[in-house]
This record gives sequence, C-alpha cells and structure tokens, in this order.
Amino acid sequence: MIALSVFDYLSASYFFQYFVEHANYWFVFIFMTIESSFIPFPSEVVVPPAAYIAMQPDSGLNIYAVCLVATAGALCGSMINYYLAMWIGRPIVYAFARSRFGHVCLLNEAKVQRAEAYFDDHGAISTFVGRLIPAVRQLISIPAGLARMGLGKFVVFTTLGALLWNMVLTFLGYFLSTFVTMEQLYTKIEEYNEYLTYIGLGIGCLCVLFIVWNLFKPRNQQNIPPVDPLI
Repeated sequence: MIALSVFDYLSASYFFQYFVEHANYWFVFIFMTIESSFIPFPSEVVVPPAAYIAMQPDSGLNIYAVCLVATAGALCGSMINYYLAMWIGRPIVYAFARSRFGHVCLLNEAKVQRAEAYFDDHGAISTFVGRLIPAVRQLISIPAGLARMGLGKFVVFTTLGALLWNMVLTFLGYFLSTFVTMEQLYTKIEEYNEYLTYIGLGIGCLCVLFIVWNLFKPRNQQNIPPVDPLI
C-alpha cells in the first residue's frame, strides 16, 4: 500500500472520502466548529454529504439532526472567534488607539467606543447576513467580539444565520440523494458549490433589501381627531 502524502491528507477529496466512511454527529459538530472558527474549512464538504448519508437506509443519522448539530457546531466555532477577538484583539485595538501612532492615524479611544456602540446597535443584521456570505461567515464573529456585541444578541443572530445556511446545505444533500450515487457525490457537490455561493449571496441580499424596505417604508399614521383648544 502506497503511503499518502501530506498533500493527500489535507486535500478535500481525501477528507471527503474519510468523512463519508466515518460520518457521525460528532464529526459533523467538530468540523463545523472548525469551519466557523479561525481555521478556514468548507462547510460544503461536511453538511451535504452528512445529509446524503442520513437518507441512506441504516445510516444511523437523521437528516434533521444533522442540520441542528451542524448549526450547534457553527455556533461553537463562532463563539471561539467572538471571545478571542474580545479578550485578545480588543486590548490590542485599544492600546493602538491610545498610542501616538494611533493618534497620527486619527484614531483615539473615543472613536473606538463609538464604533463599538454602532456595532452593538446595528451589528445584529450584520451578523445574520454575514453567516450567509462565503468567506465572510468565518470572520463576522471577529468584529462582533471586538465591539463587545451583546452575547445574547450575538448568539441569537449567529444561530439564525447558521441555521438558514445549514438548511440550504442539508437540502442539497437530500436533493443529491435522490439521483446521485455515492461514487458521484464528491464531484456533484463540487459542481453545485458555485451555485451555493450564489444562493448565499442571494439570500443575504434579500435579507438586506427586506430590512431596508422595513426601515424606509411609509408608516400608516393613525387619524387622531383634532383637539379643540377651547376645551
């Protein structure tokens, strides 16, 4: 048997094959935690194959549980980024703002505090939409941690965004299980990966448009009868 090179061990195709052969809830949770932390890792090679396997007889996996476990893993990874940014990144940002070089760059502590306040007020939607956008979903937790966004708000909107994205990935696995063989699965997932990028961007844009529409739509003013000044 020829020993696998380091490159083979790190390649997506090798991981995919290993994951398919040993798929379980712990694998889904651990690798989705990695995917949402500071280590770049594609969720597309975790959730769709797990959902695909869940649709096979005697797999031991439930497709709904796969989606929920993946979401829990994504939240766990996001929390790692959140607290690392808060405990390590935030002191560095404040130290820079107080430094002479920071003042030269027109940055001071008051401006950092204003930025934190802004993200605390408007960061919820940024966190939610960011979870749907490729290459952003792994990083959106960092500014939330830097700005010390409220933990409850962060958890809620991170979970909602991650759940929506994992539902898309889970549906892809279910869809492929209806006509794709196990031997074709990796190739098909790679083929659909580009479409997933467009789906994530599309959902994110729709969410932003819906929120903007709600912010600026005309409000119905109640007809309040005029008050007689002589009364």
